[in-house]
Amino acid sequence: MTPASPALAHAQTNSLVAKLWNYCNVLRDNGLSTIEYVEQLSYLLFLKMADEIATDPFTEQEAKTVVPAKYDWQSLARLKGIDLEVHYRDTLQALAKNPGTTLGTIFAKSQNRITEPALLEKLVVELIGKEDWTIQGTDLKGDAYEGLLAKGAEDTKTGAGQYFTPRALIDAMVDVMQPKPEDTITDPACGTGGFLIAAHSYIRKHHMQYLSREQRLDLGSGKIWGNELVTGTARLAAMNMLLHGIGDADGESLITVGDALADKPERHASLILANPPFGKKSAITIVGTDGKAEREDISYERDDFRATTTNKQLNFLQHIMSQLEMKGRAAVVLPDNVLFEGGAGEKVRRRLLEEFDLHTILRLPTGIFYAGGVKANVLFFEKEPPRSGGAHNTSKLWVYDFRTAKHFTLKQHPLTRAALDEFVEAYLPGKSRSERVESERFRSFDYDELIARDKVNLDITWMKDPALDDADSLLAPELIAQEIVEELQAALSEFAAIAEALGGEVSADTDAIEPTESG
Repeated sequence: MTPASPALAHAQTNSLVAKLWNYCNVLRDNGLSTIEYVEQLSYLLFLKMADEIATDPFTEQEAKTVVPAKYDWQSLARLKGIDLEVHYRDTLQALAKNPGTTLGTIFAKSQNRITEPALLEKLVVELIGKEDWTIQGTDLKGDAYEGLLAKGAEDTKTGAGQYFTPRALIDAMVDVMQPKPEDTITDPACGTGGFLIAAHSYIRKHHMQYLSREQRLDLGSGKIWGNELVTGTARLAAMNMLLHGIGDADGESLITVGDALADKPERHASLILANPPFGKKSAITIVGTDGKAEREDISYERDDFRATTTNKQLNFLQHIMSQLEMKGRAAVVLPDNVLFEGGAGEKVRRRLLEEFDLHTILRLPTGIFYAGGVKANVLFFEKEPPRSGGAHNTSKLWVYDFRTAKHFTLKQHPLTRAALDEFVEAYLPGKSRSERVESERFRSFDYDELIARDKVNLDITWMKDPALDDADSLLAPELIAQEIVEELQAALSEFAAIAEALGGEVSADTDAIEPTESG
């Protein structure tokens, strides 16, 4: 079959997203949130795909029995009305009892949220039942599902956006990291799996033609995996990966569910891509080798952590530093406080400069995430073996300022991949960093300069927004208003963290202004 042109594939994807979204509008009138709708779609999509695989004459016999016949797609498709609803509830309950498998991850704690049997029947017969999900191209069905997740991220009332990293940023990070077939790739806070899918897609695009059948199978069966704390989000990630051709419906789940920070990583990776949880400080203390204990009731002791802190972002950074294999590389989205916070923050930064090669920081603009007040950066670093004489592994840090004089909004002026072209070009992916050239936005700083800064503060800026001085280049009123809100929200978040560190309490409203996790 001749592959569809990019334009045709894009049109097909948009058409399928529109069809899926139209049903979402109907179900929202029935009381379902966007994420609840996507969850119900995930259950039904899985059953339909498993049925297509089972009835495909070219499927190997041992791969045909993913779902027991009593609860398969055909058992649903032949029923109507209240009988369908009752059997659907029984099916969800039965299929949740398969821990550790893709089946178990997708159906874990599953519940029927569709209270009208007629609406459930419309989903089964008219939407899911009329599409051949395993016959359509992987990119089409996967991109359609991810497009629905992107739409769901706009549903700010349910906090859905907290699990979604802008695809333009993901793609730029993957493009400079250049994943390879031999890489083992993970995301310890994977959200809906965006980084893992983008890495897999990059390998398919740039290397698939050179791989043997065994290497291709290996790529989708364990070399790429993730972890997610929230069961419902892990379900979306597992389905998202399955639709993109990663993993097996009846195989071991590539998405584990649990607290990534609770234990030392059992498995290491050569490439880590992540956007760990933002937000208030964790209610759990990670006790590092410094032996300090903070006031929290629950604590984890990690002898691979240098510093004790309740700051989730610092703990995730330490976890990622531990999970990287030697000569491994990481690209991690982290908020500004990781770059300037004293105490544990300073200890972690010193270790990062000494034991790792922290070679690049990308300063991100506000207005690109689905919650306000987020000032973030991407840290790019590599794990290096100890150098003789205790010498430091970071020799030069390059900082790219993509924040100053950059203004984005989620709807009127969203971040695009093209907007990051200059950064990707300046990064020189695949080339020696000695060939990099300084520019207005891209500057380098030697180790001695960095270590001499107060508290090893890496929140480095030198540019000034011309719009602040030039009356002729004033921003549009809506952008000015947005930036004021962003600044206030960021300030509130920082004050909340300070208050909590001093023993105060933080209101729920303050917590709600920041995202908690994105993948």
